[in-house]
Amino acid sequence: MDELMYRMIFKRKSFHIFKGELKLSGEVLREINNQILNLRPLTEGIRTEWRIVPRDETTCTRGEYCVLLYSEKKDYYLYNAGYMMQQLDLWLASQNIGACWYGIGRTKEKTYQGLDFVIMLAIEKEDETDFRRDYTKTKRKDLTEIWQGDCFCEIADVVRFAPSACNTQPWCVRADPDKLEVYRVLGKRGIMPAARVFYYNKIDMGIFILITELCLKHENIPYTTALLSDADEGQENLVARIVPGDALSVKENCDDT
Repeated sequence: MDELMYRMIFKRKSFHIFKGELKLSGEVLREINNQILNLRPLTEGIRTEWRIVPRDETTCTRGEYCVLLYSEKKDYYLYNAGYMMQQLDLWLASQNIGACWYGIGRTKEKTYQGLDFVIMLAIEKEDETDFRRDYTKTKRKDLTEIWQGDCFCEIADVVRFAPSACNTQPWCVRADPDKLEVYRVLGKRGIMPAARVFYYNKIDMGIFILITELCLKHENIPYTTALLSDADEGQENLVARIVPGDALSVKENCDDT
C-alpha cells in the first residue's frame, strides 16, 4: 500500500474542474469507506469520524460527493487530519477518482458523533487521462527554498510536490546524516484569511510529513517520527524530527563532502 501511495504522488492532482461525465457507484463508495478504515493516524489517541455525502449537503461547488473528516480537538489533530486525508487522496488517484481539498467548504453538520468538522475532500470519477502526466510541470518552490543540507536530495526532489492550501508550501527541511528537521514556515497566504493561516498550514504539514515518510520507505530507509510543536505562533516553527534508523542508508544518501 505504501508503494502504491508513493507512485500516486506523481499521478494525483487537484481537480479544480470536474467533467461531471462519470458517476461513483454504490460499490465504489463502499470501497472508499473500507479504505478509510485502513488509514493510519500520525499520532494515536485522536478520535476521528468520516462521512461521504452528496455535494449538495455541503457548500462545496465541485465534485459529485464530499468526504468529510471530523476530529476531536487534541494536540496535533490538524497534522493528523492532513496525514490521514492525504493517504485517502493518493489511494483515490489509484482508482481514477479525482479529488480536490476544499478548505472553504462547510457542511450542514458542524459536529458528528461529538467531533468537530475539520476539512473536506470533493471527489468524482474521472478518466485516467485526466490525471497528471508530467509532475515536473507542477508549480512548486525551488528545491533550495525548502531543503537545506546535502542529505537525501533525491527524496527532497519528490517531497516538494506535496499539495498544500493555496499552494503555499509552508515547509522547510534541514537535513543532515542524523535527522531531518521539519519546519513550518510562514510565507505568502494566497486567498486564505489571515486568521486561518495556522489552521491550514498545520493540515499541510501533516500532508508533508506523510509524503516524506513515503519517500523514505520507497528508499528502504527505516525512520522514526517525533512531533515537537503544535504552536500557533512564530515565523518559523520546528514541528517534527524524522530520524533515519539505518546508518548505512543514511551515509549513502549524503554527499561525501
